[in-house]
Order: sequence, then structure tokens, then C-alpha cells
Amino acid sequence: MRIDILTLFPDTVSAVLHESIIGRAAAKGLVEINCVQIRDYTDNKQNQVDDYPYGGGFGCVMMAQPLKACVDAVKAASGDCRRRVIYLSPQGQTYTQETARRLKRDYDQLILVCGHYEGVDERFIEACVDEELSLGDFVLTGGEIAAMAVADSVCRLVPGVLADEQCYVGESHWDGLLEYPQYTRPEVWEGRAVPEVLLAGDHERVERWRREQQFLRTRDKRPDLYEKFAVSAEADKKILRKLESGGEHVRLTLPVDYRPAVEMDLPAILAIIAEAREDLQRQHIDQWQGSYPGEGNFRVDLERGECFVVYHGEEIAGVFTLTTREEASYDAITDGKWTPNLPYCTLLIMAVARRYRGSGLAQQLMKCVERQAREYSLRCIRTDTHKKNKASQALLRECGFRYRGNVLVRVREGHDPARQGYEKILKK
Repeated sequence: MRIDILTLFPDTVSAVLHESIIGRAAAKGLVEINCVQIRDYTDNKQNQVDDYPYGGGFGCVMMAQPLKACVDAVKAASGDCRRRVIYLSPQGQTYTQETARRLKRDYDQLILVCGHYEGVDERFIEACVDEELSLGDFVLTGGEIAAMAVADSVCRLVPGVLADEQCYVGESHWDGLLEYPQYTRPEVWEGRAVPEVLLAGDHERVERWRREQQFLRTRDKRPDLYEKFAVSAEADKKILRKLESGGEHVRLTLPVDYRPAVEMDLPAILAIIAEAREDLQRQHIDQWQGSYPGEGNFRVDLERGECFVVYHGEEIAGVFTLTTREEASYDAITDGKWTPNLPYCTLLIMAVARRYRGSGLAQQLMKCVERQAREYSLRCIRTDTHKKNKASQALLRECGFRYRGNVLVRVREGHDPARQGYEKILKK
């Protein structure tokens, strides 16, 4: 991999990139990094590389001529190869780990152009630049810092630069997740101990723990990445189920059934709802983040006979409310439609205790919902869930519900009313 950095400060950039790991890689010939002075290619006798902008404005703009002459000279010196001319600019696409992997995979030479002052003549970008990249939505005084970041992140992917492929495969952003926490000696520092799992010598257990930590860290620190992460490996699915259930789940070794809720069930019901509200908040899902559902709502449901508890043995493990009252907000469904002319009951609330998540109790709860719908002499069940509530959506699909469209439900001001509507028609 050859990287040529076109800059007004080649000595500074070279001093940084020829130190430490990347510097040792360059000394071994694994990578080649050249820092080229743009001023050497100006046709101005005063070595001028910038001038005032047409149309007025503050500062100066780098001229196209010295930049193009510099690029042409670098291309001529390197011969024919797979190359990419990149301008480091706040207007470019945001640089990511995937970008680094693409640049390493697809090109043998990168020419990184560092702007300065108020930018560069647009005609140079149009004529010579293949791609613009940005470190983020902020502005630097020049492109040197960004160029060094790109060079470092690409070079470390070159075989032999790092001791082993595992040095970067398990790191943050490699597969879309953040890296697990790292520890070294001493075993206890200022009262903080190294996690026991890392001291036991069980390598399989360590790997499972580290993967779990990647999911936890990404969920808590970068929910945007967590939401986009596509789980495919079965081991990852198992970890995800465990995390969503809040830990090791209870085994269903006793009968599961349901009954209408009574006054004395309220504390258990409210505790289950509180757990669900906390978990939704942690996942940045704007559902149940207001006062609904609260004690007042459940008291009304109790009076109407529409609130039910699901129990495992003698323990209340879940709750649902199912009403024969049609939901007015469902009439304005968009991007789809409900099954027409079919009376339905509405599943307003469903939740299971945190320690039962992942045990199969949620599926048992849905069977109880269907039994109660038949008690109402209704064959159609409709419900809705937040567009970000992937666990709820997966459960509904698993239990035979079909996505029918989008609805807007009644929520307190400041909360997101958008929901996805689901429907199931029971067999006769």
C-alpha cells in the first residue's frame, strides 16, 4: 500500500506517521508513505499557492494549478496502479471503518489532498478528485489531521503491520459493534477488580463474555449502531435473547395459565410494567415513556374486566389487556389496510417480567390472548407496537400476526405517536 499525502506541512505529517507501529511498518517496506510539499509545484515565483476568492469573502483559497501539478507528479512517479485521489473535506462522506476496509481492499495507492485556508478551487475537485472524505461534522484548520487518520487506519489493515489479524478484527467498528473492555495488571486497582471471568482460564467463557460486552457497550454507548447491527450468527442471537431478557431466564417447569386480574394483583402488574418501561428507555424506544400505562389505566381495565395476568405456577409472570372496544386511531391506517368488515378485539398492553424474558413465556402469553379472544367470540386480534421495538415485532410475527400498516396512537405531547399495526385472524 502506497499513500501520498499532499500538504503544506510535510515535515510535521511525516514526523507523526513515521513513528510507532506505522513507522516500523514503513521501515520494513510493508507500506510506503510519502509527504509531498504542494508549494514545490506552483508556477508562481513567490511560491504562492493561494489567492483571494472571486466574489469576495474572508481568507484565501488554494489555487488549482499547484494542486493539479502535484497530483500529476505523484501519479507519474508511481506508474500504473489502482489509485484513488481523495480530498479531505468537511463536505465529504463520513469516514468509517468500512471505508478504511474498502480503501485497503480496492486500491494500491491513495493520494490524500490536504486543503488549507478557506478550501481549494472547486475546479481542482471537479477535475482531479475521485472522492471527498470527512472525519465528521466539524471543521479543522487543514486536512492534515484527517489525512493522518485515514493513513493510519488503512495502513494498520495491511498484513504484517499488526502482529496478528485478531489485533483489529475484534476492535470497535470492525463488524458494527464496539470493542469489549480491556484490563491489565494489577488485579485490583483503587478498589476496582478485574472481572472474575477473565481470571478463571476458561477461554470459551472469556470469548462469550467479551461478545456479550460488545453488545452491551454498543447498546448503551452507541444505540444508533446497535439498532443497525444485523444479527446473523446463532451464537449472537442467543446472546441477544439473553440481554433482552435481562439475564438468565426462568425455565417453564410449571403450568402457565391466565385469569382476570384483581385488585391485589396491581403491585405485581405495575412492577412488570416498570421493568418494561426501563428496558424500552435503555433501548431509546419512545414507548411507554410517559404516564401510560399507569395505575389509573389498570384500575379502569380491572373494572371493565379487560386486564389479565399470566402466571407460572403461582407467580404472576406477565400481564395483558384485551378489549372488545375497537380502537379509533386504527381507522386512519396508512401504507396498508386492515382486513375489512371483521369485528376485532384490541390487544392494548402485553408485558412479561424481566426474568421470564427468553423463557418462552411471551409466546405462552400470546396463546392466552388468543384464548381470551375466543371467549369474546371474536376471531380477529389487532394491536400496534413502536417502529423501533424489534423484539415486540419479532414476537408478533412469530405468533402469526401480520404487519398491516402504520397508525398514529394517542400519546402525551412530546412523545412519538407512530406505531406499526399488526393483525391476526384466528382459525375457526
